[in-house]
Amino acid sequence: MKRLIRIGSRESALAIAQSSWVADEIRKKFPDYGFEVVGFKTQGDMLLDQRLDKIGGKGLFTRELENALLNGSIDIAVHSMKDMPARLPDGLTIAAVPKREDARDALITKDGKTLEQLGNNAIIGTSSLRREAQMRELRPDLRFKTLRGNVPTRISRLDNGEYDAVILAMAGLKRLGLASWRVRSFGVEEMIPAAGQGALGIEARKDDDTAYLIESVHDMDAFLAVSAERAFMLKLNGSCSTPVAAHAVIAGQEMRIYGFLAREDNMKYCRDCIEGNKHEAELLGELLADRIKSKLRL
Repeated sequence: MKRLIRIGSRESALAIAQSSWVADEIRKKFPDYGFEVVGFKTQGDMLLDQRLDKIGGKGLFTRELENALLNGSIDIAVHSMKDMPARLPDGLTIAAVPKREDARDALITKDGKTLEQLGNNAIIGTSSLRREAQMRELRPDLRFKTLRGNVPTRISRLDNGEYDAVILAMAGLKRLGLASWRVRSFGVEEMIPAAGQGALGIEARKDDDTAYLIESVHDMDAFLAVSAERAFMLKLNGSCSTPVAAHAVIAGQEMRIYGFLAREDNMKYCRDCIEGNKHEAELLGELLADRIKSKLRL
């Protein structure tokens, strides 16, 4: 009998594109499998007039899908890893992490200006405290205005003149075919990405047979990098209300993790990096967190 995999996804164009890509990748290895993408409108998709840190944090994008996993109405859920809380509900696990897309942040303007070319007191659209804190390091004069919604909506609000520039993830722009001449990316050392940015996480029930995911879409280096970043975030109790960033780069057996933490008043911040063996990913993330906490005397 043909196996049917029901894939839970948010309803945005980006989320559906990501879930469809996962289905296509599994199908290459298991051509007899069937797939149904089941769309969910999450609280995070509906509450667009407030910052996430004010209304419940990252769980607003995952709760409905996780409830569907727990009650058996879907078999797996595809998330953007940066949207996933540091702790998962009992009974669920990250079963696979596919090869990572571009993890960098990007500045988008109407006319392709660089950060240096923006005028004094330019208005930047973002709802991320992490991005805002690091942008203040680079340009203390900038002003920030909350920006929520899906990627096309955010770009349309820029084009309508509400902002001088907006900051989005390169991964989403590339997956939607929207990376263009007016997109200027930041290096990962200059603007350290969110933990898990650019990576997808496939969540499943712990007791289910998910070997087909490991055989088809799982990428061990991406999994190790994300594990290090999430360990860093967890050690710092990072959430949407904490300006925290982490990004791991792997070369052969070696891993380098970049980390950033700002106090919530943004008056004091620290960035640092650590290197070690990639198979000690979580330990490296924790050690970097401890080092940054020590420097900030937290």
